[in-house]
Amino acid sequence: MARVLFLGGLGRSGTTLVERLLGELPGVCALGEVVHLWQRDIRDDERCGCGARFSACTFWQRVGRHAFGGWHNVDVDRVHALRDAVERTRHIPRLATAVEAPDEVHEYAHFYARVYKAAAEVSGARVVVDSSKHSALAHVLRWAPEIDLRVVHVVRDARGVAYSWTKKVSRPETDGAEEMTRYSPGRSALLWNAHNAAFGLLGKRGVSMHRLRYEEFLHDPRSRLSAISDFAGLRLMPEDLDFVGDGYADLRVGHSAAGNPMRFTVGRVPLRRDDAWKRSLPRNQRRLVGTVCGPMLRAYGYPLSLEETR
Repeated sequence: MARVLFLGGLGRSGTTLVERLLGELPGVCALGEVVHLWQRDIRDDERCGCGARFSACTFWQRVGRHAFGGWHNVDVDRVHALRDAVERTRHIPRLATAVEAPDEVHEYAHFYARVYKAAAEVSGARVVVDSSKHSALAHVLRWAPEIDLRVVHVVRDARGVAYSWTKKVSRPETDGAEEMTRYSPGRSALLWNAHNAAFGLLGKRGVSMHRLRYEEFLHDPRSRLSAISDFAGLRLMPEDLDFVGDGYADLRVGHSAAGNPMRFTVGRVPLRRDDAWKRSLPRNQRRLVGTVCGPMLRAYGYPLSLEETR
């Protein structure tokens, strides 16, 4: 059984940084956003976090051979058809309330289970990290008997998330040819509510859950990493966290399959809160997001006024 630490939440919530730091821990292999593996990597041959094209990355080619006898044996069209049939936000109520999942759910989850198991074997890791974030995918994976699923629900202030979604960010893996998706603050607020509520529902269905506020993670990354490691069933020694210093972390090359451009960063990175939204997100948009997300922001312990955040 593959032990999978699934990072869930809405994009731009800091999951890539959390994943990169987890990937530095002994016994952990960070895979990036596996949900995009089928199209961006197998089909489009985009760049791995190590900088090489997917087809030239030794790690991922070994994973492909272990999992499928080679990536050429994966029917990507079938994976996409299964995704469209079962992995959509609108399917979450059915996935959450079903007594037994349809065969398509098990078939789709099995593709992921084979990747997770192969990655663990190739890397020698006890835990693999999937930062796919998608709530519908997490609801699918809970039905896979061959996956020991443990979800880290990463939450960030909805107003900071909304501001991040408005920024233009190029995708280095496409050599600057494409930009990451952008959403309006109103759209991101609705998505923030929906995805976070879906992870709350997942916890009520018996899936092991650990909630992580991104702002608290940045305030004390060492203790938060220790807590996540305990949740994942790993025992750390104090020296295992030596790569985290006072306000920074030292990162090695990783093999993230897809995700935020930060997955390509190697070396020393700062660990500090990005509160630019307090200055740069227009007041009317701040109020809109705060109103739409107010109940859940309060439930997660976030203040609704800027005065309270100081």
